[in-house]
Amino acid sequence: AVCSMGNSTSRLYSALAKTLSSSAVSQHQDCLEQPDSARLDPIDPKDLLEECQIVLQKRPPRFQRDFVDLKKNAVSNHRPIRVMQWNILAQALGEGKDNFVQCPMEALKWEERKCLILEEILAYKPDILCLQEVDHYFDTFEPLLSRLGYQCTFFPKPWSPCLDVERNNGPDGCALFFLKDRFELINSANIRLTAMKLKTNQVAIAQTLKCNETGRLFCIAVTHLKARTGWERFRSAQGCDLLQNLKNITQGAKIPLIICGDFNAEPTEEVYREFSNSSLNLNSAYKLLSPDGQSEPPYTTWKIRPSGECRHTLDYIWYSQHALNVNSALGLLTEEQIGPNRLPSFNYPSDHLSLVCDFSFNQDPDRLL
Repeated sequence: AVCSMGNSTSRLYSALAKTLSSSAVSQHQDCLEQPDSARLDPIDPKDLLEECQIVLQKRPPRFQRDFVDLKKNAVSNHRPIRVMQWNILAQALGEGKDNFVQCPMEALKWEERKCLILEEILAYKPDILCLQEVDHYFDTFEPLLSRLGYQCTFFPKPWSPCLDVERNNGPDGCALFFLKDRFELINSANIRLTAMKLKTNQVAIAQTLKCNETGRLFCIAVTHLKARTGWERFRSAQGCDLLQNLKNITQGAKIPLIICGDFNAEPTEEVYREFSNSSLNLNSAYKLLSPDGQSEPPYTTWKIRPSGECRHTLDYIWYSQHALNVNSALGLLTEEQIGPNRLPSFNYPSDHLSLVCDFSFNQDPDRLL
């Protein structure tokens, strides 16, 4: 059954309804066989946002989040580059494995939760979008976001836990999207992370882009490290492998770098220190929201499982601080907004908060590291 979206003659109805149909959940390969014309026909983001809001009209309104201005009297001669980082919660895991004991199953229905995810993306209009736990890439995100002007890349986990869930929609993985009218793809690498010289189930995508406005090159990477307590050394090894790959890709940070990810690691972990102390001269953008510029947010994920309440800082946007400035960052949801039942909820589609930053190039690109 397709969720009602008002007037079925809407020119977007067929595009959005296709991704909402229950058959699409198990038939995601069909979307790979769509004719090129259907996939390339542009969509106005305002129209798609309106369609999503019709689907969501019985749900509470979106939470209000404001951008915090972080510019230090820096003058930029180009439009900022907006980067969005988000673990969107794989549908198969949300319904079949994660056991969010305070979240009603009704709130996890894909027909509506998918529109909440799209609404969040459309509200912030990122130039670059980095997602983890994407298990509806082929039937939802690629067909819709490509028509919004994004170039789309997906790299699934080799042994996705989604495949253990009955009626799953295929493996989850990392996805990277960038606006083709703002950037040109120079190089793309799909990286299967190693730990202790062994290939692991975690992956990354790293793409070198050229900013059409400035001609400047930069590298954008997305990753999702191993979860759970007890795997700290494993995450540390994965982080070292990713950093080595990025050193090679950026020629030792000659090319500026932005890394988005769910690291599954608090700032006290070794993998966090490795990124902080790397020769790539990285800083964590969301530290800049703290009064002293040195502290991470108190949480980026907040949920209740059978084992109890989980409130952690696990998600980060790292950047080359010698080459890039953070102009602004999106504030987090407050505890009051999140509510006593935590995430996900009827208001918010994931157990992780989205992070959004506006970057500009440093005016002195030759400054030494």
